[in-house]
Amino acid sequence: MKWPLSEKMEKLLRTCDLHKDGTLTLYCPDHSQLCCSRCIEPKHRLCFQVTSILQASKMKSTKIKKLSVRTQNTLLHVAQFETYQEDRMRSLKVSYNEHEKDMVEGMRLNIKTFLHMCENSTVNETHEQNKFYDIREKIISILVDFEKSTVKEKKEELKLKQAPLMSVRNSCVRLHDELLQLHYAIQKVLGRHELSFIARKKCQEKIQQSDTFTKENFPNYVFSVNGKTVHNVKMPSDSDTCWIEAVCALPDGQVLVADSNNYTVKLLNQQYQVVSHWDATYYIGDMCQITPSEVAVAMNKNASNIHEVQFISVTQSQLAPGRKLELQHTCRGIAHHQGDLYICSRTALYKYTLSGKKVCRLYEDKSVYKCAVSPTGDRLYITNHWQDKLLTLARDGTLLAIYTDPAREWPTGLHVTPAGQVLVCVGWPHTVLQVGWEGKSKLATLATQKDGLRSPRSVCYSSTTSSIIVGQSLDNILVFRVE
Repeated sequence: MKWPLSEKMEKLLRTCDLHKDGTLTLYCPDHSQLCCSRCIEPKHRLCFQVTSILQASKMKSTKIKKLSVRTQNTLLHVAQFETYQEDRMRSLKVSYNEHEKDMVEGMRLNIKTFLHMCENSTVNETHEQNKFYDIREKIISILVDFEKSTVKEKKEELKLKQAPLMSVRNSCVRLHDELLQLHYAIQKVLGRHELSFIARKKCQEKIQQSDTFTKENFPNYVFSVNGKTVHNVKMPSDSDTCWIEAVCALPDGQVLVADSNNYTVKLLNQQYQVVSHWDATYYIGDMCQITPSEVAVAMNKNASNIHEVQFISVTQSQLAPGRKLELQHTCRGIAHHQGDLYICSRTALYKYTLSGKKVCRLYEDKSVYKCAVSPTGDRLYITNHWQDKLLTLARDGTLLAIYTDPAREWPTGLHVTPAGQVLVCVGWPHTVLQVGWEGKSKLATLATQKDGLRSPRSVCYSSTTSSIIVGQSLDNILVFRVE
């Protein structure tokens, strides 16, 4: 940022986006567009207020600070969708690899069974034995050809399906880079009125392009479930049935689950087997991820008026407790976003710093149960357990939306994916829902009691494995493979 604006960037700013050989010299207030001389005839010949950029730059303009905030929010959104698109490509590749492997293994098993039958048959003549050897060689040859052709076909099919995803991802990269350059340029041309005006207008246009692009390509994308596995997380030392109050999926494929009934945080490996645990002193209300290897655990002992947030780090598949925050109210739910902790006290939502300083009380209600934050931090979601509601708040605590369904009661855990998809557990009937990011409507029912779901308490999406992990009031967690 300390370097002056380069000649290349200055030339880029002054160049017309429509006519690459044209220089921007005019501005049309009717269309809010920068123009070169070639733009006037086809688009602005009937506009009466076209003026020079120099003259236009003297008019009242958008405040730099306000534009900077809007630009940064748009950059976050575009980066978020870029990550989401990469996750979809990765998920597609994993699905194809598994399908391809199943086909090959299935054929291999059939051939081995056939060969085994041939070898166990009674053979009296040498030429019959030679005949079986010929059959063996022929089958092996067929298998090799099958593997080669199948792999080739599947790779081509995968390439075709990934192509549109890659195209959108590349557009995200381009928009992000172009907007970032303009964001930096605005800071460097302060005091140069004409260039500053051009940079601001180009930045506003790029923000509009980005908003239009994301709305067209990333509506509320609905997950589709294509498989389920069940995993027991009960340990021999557990004295009671597991209640999995929270799930955190780590980037390396390991998973942390908070078992409130047994006062334990458990670390699961990539096969969802318990490999380490940490015994809590008090009842665990919730847990959230702070860094790729650290979580914060909300704990309470209401009878003694003890309310704490315990930080736990994961190192070489072992759990190690770290620092601790002591609070003056119940810690029922907890969420984290870029250095801010959001804590539900059953009756209010509070914002804290990571050092434990209370910033403010954002929202009050009769049942503030669990919370989650959108990837950009502009929306907060709360489950209102006893009033059967999902609340959506702005970052300042303003209520934006309420979602209710007369057929569903007792919403519990919730989670927001890196792409902004909102997942909600419902106690009755036993379901996991996907709700629109606006928090106004249900998009899909992802799992029900028919899938083995019983009293779901927590949910988490793992982009590493493209799966939704559900904790419940049972010894088992459910892992749903999704696309």
